[in-house]
Amino acid sequence: MSPDSLDFALLAARVWIAVVIFMHGWRHFGALRSGPGMASWFESLGLKPGWLHAQMVTFTELSLPVLLVLGFLTPLAYGGVCALMVVALVTNHFKNGFYLDTSTEGYEYVATVAVVSIVLGTVGPGEWSLDHAADLTFPFDPAQALLVTALVGIGGAVAFLVTFWRPPRSTA
Repeated sequence: MSPDSLDFALLAARVWIAVVIFMHGWRHFGALRSGPGMASWFESLGLKPGWLHAQMVTFTELSLPVLLVLGFLTPLAYGGVCALMVVALVTNHFKNGFYLDTSTEGYEYVATVAVVSIVLGTVGPGEWSLDHAADLTFPFDPAQALLVTALVGIGGAVAFLVTFWRPPRSTA
């Protein structure tokens, strides 16, 4: 594969993940503006205070895509995307099983985005990025990038869940 082909592929992946995450953030932004529904939904998942988590998720989903498109602080940005997906998987999707369909929100989508984010954070942004233009060398050794991406993604999600998630008690 030529270097230009690899750089194009990495750019395409960064942009696509950015679009997907941004669109989720844009939808959440609309929900925030329309009333307390999103905050109540977060509370129902056991994430309290719901208003804070609704705003923070929305802000994160609207800001991380900028870093991804620009290819700036790439392992951190992909780690952030991974963390969003792991938290969504644990708090909402896992209980519904693997498949995402019209009646349930299974975890296939969020798990795929989390894994792809770790992989792409490890590979790096390619030469068509601000990271490359600014000659940022850390953490772009693949082992270091994997560590940073996984620590931010998985470690950040675990720290968030331990701090903020109180699963609703079953009424059965």
